[in-house]
Amino acid sequence: MLDLDKISSEPGAARANIERQRIISRPHFALRHTLTESCEFEPHSHSAFTLTAILYGRMSARIGEQPFELSHGDVLLTDVGQSHSAVVFDVEFLSVRVSPVLINELVNELGLIRTAAEVLFRSSLIRDDAISGLVRAIINELAVEEIGQSEMLDALVRQIVIHLLRNHLTVRKAEQIEMSRAGPVDRRLRRAIEFMHDNFGSEIALEEIAAAAYLSEFHFARLFKQISGVTPHVYLANLRIDRARKLLTETSLPISQIASQVGYQSQSHFTKMFKSFAGVTPRVYREASR
Repeated sequence: MLDLDKISSEPGAARANIERQRIISRPHFALRHTLTESCEFEPHSHSAFTLTAILYGRMSARIGEQPFELSHGDVLLTDVGQSHSAVVFDVEFLSVRVSPVLINELVNELGLIRTAAEVLFRSSLIRDDAISGLVRAIINELAVEEIGQSEMLDALVRQIVIHLLRNHLTVRKAEQIEMSRAGPVDRRLRRAIEFMHDNFGSEIALEEIAAAAYLSEFHFARLFKQISGVTPHVYLANLRIDRARKLLTETSLPISQIASQVGYQSQSHFTKMFKSFAGVTPRVYREASR
């Protein structure tokens, strides 16, 4: 078995040629532990809040148009729907994606706000010893298969979310935010977003999406980009890839069938799109989740 603690403490030369992916998917969060010499993630976004902690090596990232250089101890935070990309070099990192539904549930449980809230990260780049400790605990938990692992991971992710709510997330009541099947969304886009969530497995035109929001194509596309930060086309592609991630980790469906289910008629096109977003092919991603 790979000794993760030993790897994390040794100099870069000891890491040469080491490559490992471990992926865990749960209904409200996903974990991805990666060790790699190099990898590139083209601009994409997630329908989740994402924390990426660098344990070793370096990462050149971009959120929107803003560049960031990360190294050991740095944590990158991206909001739901926020476009980001990265290139990593001789790196070990842990990515934690948390559903906005879980965030909103905890916001209500903790009594912060009793209605759907607007939740945003205060900063994109942080250093936080508490986060680093929880990240190391998650990696240690992933390193061995022990009784109660699922419950431990649930608890550790919940601790991370509560710590983020205390220290790194801004929570405020927003008149424009309301609950939908996709979680808290801007009410002006709710019908369109629900339409995309219901129909992403089919060929859908911008005209159909705009019609769901009772807007013209031009006004809808402009409003969607203004509110979400991405175009409807990019949002739909991210939605498809996010769904593909779940199917790859939680089912044994053939990759060709998954491609078809998420709206890609060509498996090769699906593989290309998936790799550009996830950094690895669907097959490698599935193997990492086993």
